[in-house]
Amino acid sequence: MVRRRVAAGVAIVLLLIIIVWISSCLKSQKTQALKDYNQRVGVLARQYDENVARPLFSTLAGATGKSALNVGVQVNALREQAQELASQAKGLSRPGEMAAAERNLVLAFDLRSEGLAKIAALVPSALGGQNKQAATKLAGDMEILLASDVIYSQRVAPLIQQALSGNGIHELPTAGSRALPNLGWLEPSTLLARLGGQSGTSPSSSFTPGNHGSALRGVTVAAHALETEPAINHISGGGNPTFTLQVENSGEFPETDVKADVTVTAGGKQFKASHLIEKTEPGKTVSVDIPLAGVPQGVAAKIEANIEGVRGENDLENNKGTFLAIFGK
Repeated sequence: MVRRRVAAGVAIVLLLIIIVWISSCLKSQKTQALKDYNQRVGVLARQYDENVARPLFSTLAGATGKSALNVGVQVNALREQAQELASQAKGLSRPGEMAAAERNLVLAFDLRSEGLAKIAALVPSALGGQNKQAATKLAGDMEILLASDVIYSQRVAPLIQQALSGNGIHELPTAGSRALPNLGWLEPSTLLARLGGQSGTSPSSSFTPGNHGSALRGVTVAAHALETEPAINHISGGGNPTFTLQVENSGEFPETDVKADVTVTAGGKQFKASHLIEKTEPGKTVSVDIPLAGVPQGVAAKIEANIEGVRGENDLENNKGTFLAIFGK
């Protein structure tokens, strides 16, 4: 009887060990599946940014002097790439906790595919400012890309982070993604100017062809220089920060009315402010103060600083910066 009881006790202990081991394995697999999904979404986001968004607006901003046919062919190729990425978004394997994030991810990439299709159809007729009606429609279709950015930043990334933190996974960032580099593409007159047509705001103003551009050289808050993502910036001073943007004229000509803006996304809300720089000189840097009010404290925040492209600017990549932060007292 004693031997039987000992054997039964050993069996129970072994069973408990096996149960704990299986539970640990399942938890480890679940954790890894969540991390893998976050990583795959990041790969898709970077592929869109690098293979679609940047080439698209570089092509549009550099369309001056090029044939509408060639530009149309380039944009159509990017449309096909956007469709392929939308298909990949639908085919991602995801854990159950990522169901809501997946729905919004598919919606965001479907919108980008739809937006590219409409843009590709309108670009040839809008080039050179020959068809202002087409340019107006084109600017309207750019709003589809903006909508995809809002869904990605306000739903996809936060829902992924919610699923990760709910399973004990912290400080693992989700890659950002922007289909629309700046809001200037939503204004028909600005869009016309960038495509090589005439700006509707100042038709009599002169424009010298050549190297035009601006660059964001840094952002500070209360003397704290922000580090780009994935670094987490801890910013003290409360919920009414003032952002100081270092804006360089990276071109060869003076520029006027250069718009700088800051957007902070925190606590499910967006806080935006901008400043119009009257004039910048070639090779020189100016500091621009942009105050914001009411930013939530103690929660994860995403800071996006942007210098809107000037007329004739082809490369918009160095105009923006994205930072992760937590604001505190």
